[in-house]
Amino acid sequence: MTGPAAEGSASVAALVGRALARLGAGHCFGVVGSGNFHVTNALRAAGVPVTAARHEGGAATMADAFARMSETVALVSVHQGCGLTNAATGIAEAAKSRTPVLVLAAEAAEARSNFAMDQSGFGLALTAEARRVTSAETALAEVVAAFVTARDDRRTVVLNLPLDVQAAPAPVESLAALESLEPPPPPAPREAAAADATALADALHAARRPVIVAGRGARGAGDPLRDLAAASGALLATSAVANGLFADDPFALGISGGFASPVSAELIAGADLVVAVGCALNMWTTRHGRLLSPTATIAQIDDDPAALGLHRSIDVGVVGDAGATALAVTALLRERSPEGPSDDRSYRSPEVRERLSRGARWADVPVDDVLSGSPGDDARIDPRLLSAQLDRLLPAERIVAVDSGNFMGYPSAYLAVPDASGFCFTQAFQSVGLGLATAIGAATARPDRLPVLGAGDGGMLMSIAELETVVRLGLPLVAIVYNDDAYGAEVHHFGADADLSTVVFPPTDIAAIARGFGAEGVTVRSLEDLAPLTAWLARRAHGEAVPPIVLDARIASDGGSWWLAEAFRGH
Repeated sequence: MTGPAAEGSASVAALVGRALARLGAGHCFGVVGSGNFHVTNALRAAGVPVTAARHEGGAATMADAFARMSETVALVSVHQGCGLTNAATGIAEAAKSRTPVLVLAAEAAEARSNFAMDQSGFGLALTAEARRVTSAETALAEVVAAFVTARDDRRTVVLNLPLDVQAAPAPVESLAALESLEPPPPPAPREAAAADATALADALHAARRPVIVAGRGARGAGDPLRDLAAASGALLATSAVANGLFADDPFALGISGGFASPVSAELIAGADLVVAVGCALNMWTTRHGRLLSPTATIAQIDDDPAALGLHRSIDVGVVGDAGATALAVTALLRERSPEGPSDDRSYRSPEVRERLSRGARWADVPVDDVLSGSPGDDARIDPRLLSAQLDRLLPAERIVAVDSGNFMGYPSAYLAVPDASGFCFTQAFQSVGLGLATAIGAATARPDRLPVLGAGDGGMLMSIAELETVVRLGLPLVAIVYNDDAYGAEVHHFGADADLSTVVFPPTDIAAIARGFGAEGVTVRSLEDLAPLTAWLARRAHGEAVPPIVLDARIASDGGSWWLAEAFRGH
């Protein structure tokens, strides 16, 4: 794009920016080049906040996390060609997670341009939806359609913006229509068929040990699902991405799957009915199916018919919105048993409640075999003791972001979150290096909470450029780097007999690197080394503006974390 429209007229780039602002775009993240300069500035002028990232991959992941935590459509703005390819992994993660993200991708108009490529084909290869603004006359309608697809279908959409179309004058009719543009209302929640709701009510009424497992598709249905569990005598669990949905419920099991505590895993395995709500029951949530009893009845609720039975066979399938279906089935159960289930039809016994209070969370499980490293300068800290202590130190109002790697079970299972808006887990593509950008996006969406990052040394170093973004934005981030000087998952997976020279590295002083970016950097080899964090938290609590703090935790080897063997069964 060589310049804006002619003097005195608005360009299509300006039209696109203004339209997205009126449609309700929540925030834009990007790296600005010549091709997306004007559309990004149009967004800013129209009131859409814009965050400049240091890499397009970081920008895409920030948008993904922001959309998850804010429940709004987030935008990514990238330069043509290489700007889009740099964002690939973040776009793929968002697309696989069905996150409502709209990628504004400038597109070369000349085939001979160095930036020319098949951007639509590239978007489709990332499992995103690909659209294009094809002309000045159709631009407004095409932008609205792309936005609505992202919002209502929970899709990541790559909207290509050819440079020549961006530079064209916006039609007067489109500018006039823009003045009265309102976001189309979202579709009404999908109601379950009466026969399907009755079948699920029958299954719950007959069950003695029911468990409800809620996934990301149920994140807005926490209260109706609590009521359904009370009416049916069910225990409550979540998939990893919905962690926190039932955080304060005395009959909550926490995360189902590899992160489940021994008590929670035992109770899930003992269920005679498992109801998956907005949850795929994939290999992670079910430990490759071994977590579920082979004699258990399996039911599934999802508003997408294609999701039913996708990962495993089911006995009862209900197509419908999670909250609306829960309300309908609860009403049916209460018609049959107004006082609730009898004691012999409920998993909610005083004994179970007591067991959960003592062992639903890994932080409550005693550590009998403390891991240790070499003494002196090479001393190492047990990641379980570290994580449990951090859970005690950090304020309850937190938002936890987690990168990928051998360490990831520790922040996921040990750091409690107040609700489903307190946990951001970008793991659908299983990429290392997304955690720091995830934390930025989540913190931008929820500035009322303390952002906490759990990352490995590999992921942190892979994305370290975005630490400058954290400092520049003034985010009070607590970054916990579980540093084993390796890509630990590969070390433990392939074992000591393999040649590990490509996945083990000399020690890196991440605390010193953090200080170079303007953050506080603390090396942690023992619990006593957390004293600077305690002081940092006190300063923040007294209203002082604090820089981000990076804890370079030199962790002892766990020989492969408790969930790692489960994870590698899927490779």
